[in-house]
Amino acid sequence: MKTIQRLSMVGLLLLLFFSPALAVTLDEYLADFDYQERKEMKINTKELLELLKTDKAQLIDVRFPEEYAAWRMGFARNIPLNELPSRLNELDRSKIIVTACPHYDRASMARLYLTTKGYTAKYLTDGLLGLAEQLRGDKAKDFIGALDK
Repeated sequence: MKTIQRLSMVGLLLLLFFSPALAVTLDEYLADFDYQERKEMKINTKELLELLKTDKAQLIDVRFPEEYAAWRMGFARNIPLNELPSRLNELDRSKIIVTACPHYDRASMARLYLTTKGYTAKYLTDGLLGLAEQLRGDKAKDFIGALDK
């Protein structure tokens, strides 16, 4: 199973960096990359929670299904990084797509891929671990209550 997962990750990386269809788009993205883009590609937990409360963002957990099954955020959609290309139809183009994983390595890769596909995307800088830390006790209750309104 690990070999298949690694091959899928390698396939995604090859698709991102060597696909003729994306090469120009990725080249242009990188050529235009500046400090403003560096700032806009990131989002922290507090900013994410505000966007989720106002239904302006969609949180995508890019971890493998086994990781998601072990622990998850009930308001996130799990689309593993290696499945992202085939599951783009599950994303809401009218919202900011926020990608997340425990830290941010896979999330930043997913954000880059989504950006080259024309989505407005950010990655969660403090990761799912930071999000879990923020949503403890009464904070979790208050946040879920705000989502239900």
